[in-house]
Amino acid sequence: MTKKVKSGYIILAILVVIAIAATVHSLITTKESVTINFDSNVEYNTNSSQKLSSKGNIAALYIEGTIQQANVDYDQQWLLSTISAIKNDKKNVGIAIFVNSPGGAVYQTDDVYLALEDYKTTGRPIYVYQGPMAASGGYYISCAGNKIYANRNTLTGSIGVIAGQSMDLTGLLNKLGIKSETIYAGKNKNMGNYNAPFTPEQKAIMQSIADECYEQFVKIVAKSRNMTYEEAAKLSDGRIYTAQQALDNGLIDAIGSWDLMLDDMADAEFEGTNYKIVTYKKVKKQSFMDIMMSKVSDITKSAAASKTGIPEKVLEDINSPSEYPMYLYK
Repeated sequence: MTKKVKSGYIILAILVVIAIAATVHSLITTKESVTINFDSNVEYNTNSSQKLSSKGNIAALYIEGTIQQANVDYDQQWLLSTISAIKNDKKNVGIAIFVNSPGGAVYQTDDVYLALEDYKTTGRPIYVYQGPMAASGGYYISCAGNKIYANRNTLTGSIGVIAGQSMDLTGLLNKLGIKSETIYAGKNKNMGNYNAPFTPEQKAIMQSIADECYEQFVKIVAKSRNMTYEEAAKLSDGRIYTAQQALDNGLIDAIGSWDLMLDDMADAEFEGTNYKIVTYKKVKKQSFMDIMMSKVSDITKSAAASKTGIPEKVLEDINSPSEYPMYLYK
């Protein structure tokens, strides 16, 4: 065994040890967030009374992370099932939603919006509070609210759509002496693949998808904010808005705290009556193996990027394709 090979094994061993140490440290120092709480004794109180009302409860529903079928922070099935359970809860009188999301896939985003609209057929209100970010799909979901509140530091808006993304790596692959071919039938079946650039026809196809999804988004904004389509479209150029800018443009109703929103909700909808808050929040579950594999994946990507000269972000996009089209702030 040559010295070069031995040194390679030594470096790999050191990297694995570092990954294990980082994993153990993460497991020791990180606590999982609080989960769904059906028996919460947290009381929402408008007049300092400690007596819980028997009239009903407000569901505090947290929607966080990139909206996809599932990832570490988000689970579509859990969210839709939870909204359905809240709708069928006879003690429930309304939903207060906390949104912290850059958006996500069009399909899942619209599914959540429709589920919330279905909930409102009960006549019960939805109030939305936007956290650090409620952009693109995060704003789309917010449009289901009777009222939208935001923190003064919230970033929101980003009303637009990304229909697809392609990286033409043919030049780089040729430089590296790598030949990639795809066997396909149908002249547009391979569009978007990294080994072939978009043709003008394919760009037109993807643009038509973007335009259709965009029109749907703008119509929902117009309906939610009591605007004409033209008025909503003027605000829907994909830009991000600060909370104050969103308020000035009529995209939200107020700037303030979560507690302020609950106060206003109780006063406007329930005549200031005391209500119990029942919290619904997804548990973040990561096993030792999940964390370990994530660390190893990071090391592998870094090594591959160093070896090939391809940026890590590009390798990540190639190996983990997004769920296009997307209402996503990037």
